[in-house]
Amino acid sequence: MKKILIINGPNLNLLGKREPEVYGSTTFEQYFENLKEKFSDRVALSYFQSNHEGDIVDKIHVAGFILDGIIINAGALTHTSLAIGDAIRAVTTDVIEVHISNTHKREAFRHHSYLSAVVKGVILGFGLDSYRLAIESFLKED
Repeated sequence: MKKILIINGPNLNLLGKREPEVYGSTTFEQYFENLKEKFSDRVALSYFQSNHEGDIVDKIHVAGFILDGIIINAGALTHTSLAIGDAIRAVTTDVIEVHISNTHKREAFRHHSYLSAVVKGVILGFGLDSYRLAIESFLKED
């Protein structure tokens, strides 16, 4: 069974309440329960969310040498954090960057990611299903 960690960054704890026209009305906790159920026979999923850059870096340092995969939606830190990019570069676990919205259809500052160059792949614009697609990509490696 693969062990995969989902890391969500700032403001993603407000999914279901924050800008439902962009992010939908489902909370991440509700969606995460569906993911765990859907993949229960193949994946041990865990979840971490923080609004603090250093906490995310610390989590990558710990998980990035022991898990089979990390899925990260760093939120706005995607566009500002050299530290998260460096943390991903430093670990041996494959990381997939996800975004709920298509960041290239949004404000210009969201078009650049400090993570994209150091992750295995990027999935964006499929709503919460971006996470499911990332999990499925890890499973296709078998």
